[in-house]
Order: sequence, then C-alpha cells, then structure tokens
Amino acid sequence: MLITMSGQKYSIDLLLVLFLALVFLLEKPTEANVIIRCKESERQALLDFNQSLAAVNGSDTGISSWGSEDDNGDCCTWTGIGCSDSTGHVVKLDLLGLIGNVTGTISPSLLELRYLSYLDLSFNDFNGCPIPEFIGSLRELTNLFFSESQFSGPIPSQLGNLSRLVTLDLSSNQLTGSIPESFRNLVALRELSLKANLLDGGIPKSLWNICSLHSLNLRSNNLGGDVFGFLQSISLCTTYSLEELELSENQFTGSVPNEIAKLSSLQVLSLGYNRLNGTISQDIGQLSNISTLELPGDSFDEVVISEAHFSNLSNLRRLDLSDSSLALKFNSDWIPPFQLQVIYLRSCKLGPRFPQWIRSQDMPREIDFSATFISDSIPNWFWNTSFLVHNLNLSFNQIRGSLPDNCSFSYAENHCCICASFIDLSSNNLTGPLPQLPSLSVSLNLSKNKFFGPITSICEISDLISLLDLSNNLFSGVIPNCFARWPILTTLNLAENNLSGSIPRSMGSLRNLRMVSLRSNSLSGRLHSSLGNCWKLKFLDLSDNKLSGNIPEWIGESFSFLIFLSLQINQFRGSIPHQLCELSNLQILDLSLNKISGAIPQCLNNFISMAKNMNLSRTIEHSVSRKIDPNSNFIDVNYVDEALLTWKGKKQKYAKILGLLLVIDLSSNKLTGEIPEQLTSLRELVALNLSRNILTGNIPRKIGQLRQLQTLDLSRNKFSGSIPPSLSELTFLGSLDLSYNYLSGKIPTGSQLQLFDPSSFSHNHGLCGPPVTSNCSESVEKPQGQPGRYQDDFDEFRKWFYAGMGFGFAVGFGDFVVLCCSSALGGIPIFVSWTT
Repeated sequence: MLITMSGQKYSIDLLLVLFLALVFLLEKPTEANVIIRCKESERQALLDFNQSLAAVNGSDTGISSWGSEDDNGDCCTWTGIGCSDSTGHVVKLDLLGLIGNVTGTISPSLLELRYLSYLDLSFNDFNGCPIPEFIGSLRELTNLFFSESQFSGPIPSQLGNLSRLVTLDLSSNQLTGSIPESFRNLVALRELSLKANLLDGGIPKSLWNICSLHSLNLRSNNLGGDVFGFLQSISLCTTYSLEELELSENQFTGSVPNEIAKLSSLQVLSLGYNRLNGTISQDIGQLSNISTLELPGDSFDEVVISEAHFSNLSNLRRLDLSDSSLALKFNSDWIPPFQLQVIYLRSCKLGPRFPQWIRSQDMPREIDFSATFISDSIPNWFWNTSFLVHNLNLSFNQIRGSLPDNCSFSYAENHCCICASFIDLSSNNLTGPLPQLPSLSVSLNLSKNKFFGPITSICEISDLISLLDLSNNLFSGVIPNCFARWPILTTLNLAENNLSGSIPRSMGSLRNLRMVSLRSNSLSGRLHSSLGNCWKLKFLDLSDNKLSGNIPEWIGESFSFLIFLSLQINQFRGSIPHQLCELSNLQILDLSLNKISGAIPQCLNNFISMAKNMNLSRTIEHSVSRKIDPNSNFIDVNYVDEALLTWKGKKQKYAKILGLLLVIDLSSNKLTGEIPEQLTSLRELVALNLSRNILTGNIPRKIGQLRQLQTLDLSRNKFSGSIPPSLSELTFLGSLDLSYNYLSGKIPTGSQLQLFDPSSFSHNHGLCGPPVTSNCSESVEKPQGQPGRYQDDFDEFRKWFYAGMGFGFAVGFGDFVVLCCSSALGGIPIFVSWTT
C-alpha cells in the first residue's frame, strides 16, 4: 500500500514537471516570431554616417532609403546592414558599390557600432578622402575592405590596433607613404592586399613574423629593397604559412636565392616587372606546391633555365617568364613533371628549334612563344595536339613553311588543328595560300608574312570575329563581299597586299568597326556612302590606292570619333569638303598626292585635338577582350594601329607614338588661294605640309602661334611678301622648307631660323640675311619669275643625271627611267628623297 502511494506521488510530480516544461516552451518566443529591433544608438549612428555623405551630382546615394517610415525603425532591415540574431547589435556593414560618388568625410559616429566585425566600403568613390584614423578603434573588426574607393593619403597606423583582423584589403586606391610598422600587431591576419597604390619604402620585417599570414599582395606600388632579404632569418614563421606572394610591378631588387626553398607552402609566386637580376637558384624547383610562377619583365640576362629549375613542380599550371631575357635550354627528350594551362615565354631565348617538350602538355589554354628566336618550321604534331588552345601567339619569329593544307580549322568530331579563338602568327616567314581559317576566331593576325593568293576563305569565319589582320602579305584578287557576317568586327587591316577592285558595299554593315586600313593596294572606284554607316570609326587609312571621285561629304558627317584619316596617293578630285571640319577629334589628316583643287577650308580650327592641349595617348589602339568559357580568365589583345607618314621629307611607319603626332598634310595637290588665318589657331599642331600646290598670298603673320610645330613645309607654291617675324619664335621647329616661292626681304633673326640650311630658303625673289647671305647689303637673288610647275624638278633631276654619269651611264639612265615612271604615275618627284 505504501509502495503504491509512493508510486502515485512520483507520477504526480513527474506530470507536474512535464506540465511546467510545456508551459515554458509555449511561452518562449520562437525564432520565427522574434522581432529584434536594432539598438537606438546604433540606428542613430548609421543615420549620422549616411548624413555625412552627399552624392557629388546631387542624386541619392544607394543608402538614401535608410530611416524611411516603412522600416518600422529597425535598422537591421536596411540595405547593407547585418545584425546579430541574439543581441540585435549591428555586426556587418556591407556597402560594396552602394554609396557611389560622394563628398564629405566618413562620420566617426561609426564608433557607436562597437560590435561591428565586418566593414566593406569597396567600389565606391570617396574623392580622395583619407582613411579615417578612428577605424582603428573598431576593435571587433575581423574583415575590412576598402578597395577601389579612391582613398588617398597614408595608411593610418591606428589600423595596427585591429588585433582580431583576418582580412585587410586596401587595394586600388591612391594611398601613399610606407606600410605601417604597427601592422606587426595584426596577429590574426591571414590575407593582406595593398596592391595598386602609391606606397614606397620596404616591407617591414615584422610583417614576416605574422604566423597566420597566408596571402600577401603588394603588386603595383613603388616598394623596394631586397625582395628575399627576409629569408636570411630562420626564425620567421611566415616562411611556413605563406601560400601567395605577389610583389610584381614594384622596385624590388636582388636575385632568387637558394633560400627560396624555405617557402615550402608557397602556391603563387609573382615577382614580375621589378629590378631583379643576377641568378635564379635551381632550388626554386623544390617548391612542390607552387601552381603559379611569374617572373616577367626582370633583367635575368644570360641566366639559363634548365630542367632542374622545374624538377619537383608537378603542380605548376601557370608559367610566365616573358620579357626577362632568360634562356631556356632543355634536352630534346625532356618530359616536364607539370601540365601547364598557361605558358607565357615572350622574348625568352627558346629557339632556334621549335620546343619539343610542349608536345607532352595536354591542357594548355594559352601559349605565347612570340619573339623567342624560333627559326624552325612548325612540326605537324603541334597542329594535331593544339586543339585545346584558346590563345596562340607565335609572332615575331622566323618561322618558315606553310600552314597544313589537309587540316580542318573548325570543330569536327571533337578535333581540329587549330581551334584557338585568339591566333597571332604575324611577323614570320610563313608562305603558301590562305588555308581554311578557324571558324570560331575572335582575333586572327597573319600579317607580315608571305601568304599569297585570294582571301575568299575569310568568309568561312564565324560572326565571333572582332579583329582580322592580313596586312603585309602577297594576297591578290578582290576583297570578298561577305562582311555582313561579322556584326562585332572592330578591327580590319588588309593593307600592303595586291588586292584590286572596289571596296565591298557590305563593309558598310560593320557598325562596330573602329579601325580599317586598306593602304597600299590597287583598289579603285569611288567610296560608297554605305561606308558612312561605320559611325564608330576612329582610324581610316585608304592611302596609296587608285580611288577616285570627290572626297565624300559624309566622311565629316558620319565619323565624329575619327582620329586618323589618310587618303593620300589616290586620284581624288574636287575641293576639300567643309564637312571635314566636323571631325573635331581628328589628330592626323593626310590628303596629299591627289588632284584636289580649290581653297583650304577656313574652318580647320574646329579640329579641337590640334587646337587645345589634350591628354593624348601615345598610341592609337583597340582592345579585344573575351571570356572563352566560364572557367577561364578574360583574354585581352591590344592592337596598336600603324600608319605610313611623311615626316621631315621621309616616309616612315609610326605606331608607338602615332597618337602624339598632330599632322595636316595637303601637299602635292592643286590647292589655290591663301592659307586661312584660322589655321594658326591650331596651337598643338606638330607638322604642317602644304608644299607643291598653287597657294598664293602672304604666310600668315600669326604662324608663330603654332608653338608645338616641329616640321613646316610651304615649298613650291606662290607665296609672296616677307617671312613673318613670329616664325622665328617656333623653338621646336626642326625641319623647315620655304623654297621655290616669291618670298623677299630679310629673314627674321632669332635662335632658330639661322640654324637651317640655306636650301630651306632657296629659289625665292629676294631673301637676304643669314643663313642665305651674311647681311642684306650684299646682292641677293634676282627675281626671275617662278619656273613652271615641274620645271624646277626637271632642273634638279638634270643635275642628278649628270652627276650619275660619273658613276657610269647605266646608273644615270636608271635614274632617268625612275623619274619617267614616276611622272607617268602622276608626277611624283621620286628624287626628293635623294636630296633629303
């Protein structure tokens, strides 16, 4: 009985406990119905932070919605804010790209966010604002991202107080000064990126004592010192933890020592474009974990890279030794331990034989063997194993032979000889007809070879093509009318071939075209107005052909972006249309050696690039960038335009400084009238050539305003009067020709004109003074009237002809034949280059 009663009492107690537990659970709020409002002090701090920033253009910032009525006062629901589930404190402020372009300073109200562990202000524009020192007081921060936000000034030393920091990214700003010594206190740091700033000094030695450091990225600064000096100390624990070391594009010195093997965990080593020299230790081959090795652009003259340098690099996937003067010498039967995906060896000494070891590589995506002294033919096995390559560059070698005739360049049965999207075989000795081209090409450059025959096979290229360069070959026949297939083509160069016929009308469908060069062919006919649809053109070179008709007005009306226009050595007639003055961005205008008549337009002062001091690029170039597949990086090709210009009496090709040349060349036409006074407002003009026309009147008295002028040729016209005194003020003038005119009077004295040869002033009415005569009291050249249009040319030829007799009749007679031929081609005086 007692036992029974005790059991009942126990059961009642148990039921009571269960009941109370159930009540407790029912009354406890669940995660679904909890409403956590942020702390009022933190809410106000965020509003103050927002208030301290103002959009530059007056528009709202990406966080202007903070504090609106529909958020019920809960800042945890605001854009970019993250709060703790348990406490409601703001722990995350992620404003990556949300703020925009702002003025003002970052409010210290952020100090109220005492539990903030994540702060990201990247990809905004703070307009040169310094990084606030108070950021160093946010002691709970573990992740700090300020990249690409236009911060300037030194890195605050107070950031060294953030002892919990795991990731610090201040990259791509305008930060100056040195790396703070206080960073030694960042004992939990795993990733540090200060790349793309203006930092100088060295790397603090204490940084190498952060045992947790896995990634250090300091590329693109002005840092210096011995790059591997820290390896001399054996107590630095970073040597065991460091996995990524990126120091490229700085001023570091030294060599790659034996101690490099201490970095046993290293996976990425990037040291390119510094001032490294000396040796590269073979111990670099012991870095068995390394996947990326980049040493481009350093000065390892006469350093030989052997098989030992790669002995244990079985994980290597990316190798870049470009522009480092290294010589690679391997046994012909060497099989590397790695399988590379990216191989950049530009300007290394790799030849003369085509490298056999590449045959063992099954996974290459990008191969750059340009300028590597290869003078061999491309072996057949290369075409059969290169079907995975996306980017192939073998340019600037002396590779001979032809491309295989029986090779498919398009995908078929999962195999093709070349399926590369980017192909550059330019500047070699390749010959033969144009083969079937890669159907999936994005960029194809076969220029400066000896290919011949028709180019009809270009029509097989798919609509992915952006760049096509077949220039400087021996191609012949007509240009096929299939350009409508290529809607995204930006660059087309067929210059210096033997192409004939007219320019296809389908070229007018290329609405994305930026550059077209058909220079030095035998193209004929008029320019069709459909070409005006290519409204994005920046570079148009149709020189040295047989094009005829008037210069179209639509060139000026359609091509508002045009920088370069050359129609020289054609058969254009009529006057210069005033619509060309609408080309405000024009930097080079060459209409020389045509049959253009009429007056020079008075509106040439509309060429703004020639009139105002602009920030011009050295080159005129175009970029092609494409991501081949989701797992690959972007492949970029920069194409630099090249042009043939007459400079100081000589024809020269320009590419690397073409963008700095501001030129007007209207020579060898039938222009009449005076030089427009408005032309003297082109204060940035570098070269002006109006020679061999029928221009009259005085040389403009304000010609001295052309302060940047380096070459001026007004010869063989009918200018009269005196030489303007302002001409002597052109201090940069290095080439001057005023000969064969009706100029008279004293040559202005100054620091410049008297330095020129007397021939620069010859055959005028009555010029006197140095350098023609010692003074104007001496007898001067008698006015005899100007000789006929080419009488002076013949007189000078006769002088050369009789001089040639001294070397033998055959030489003199050969010169005569050259002159006769040139006259038949339009009276171009070939001997001018002789006298020059």
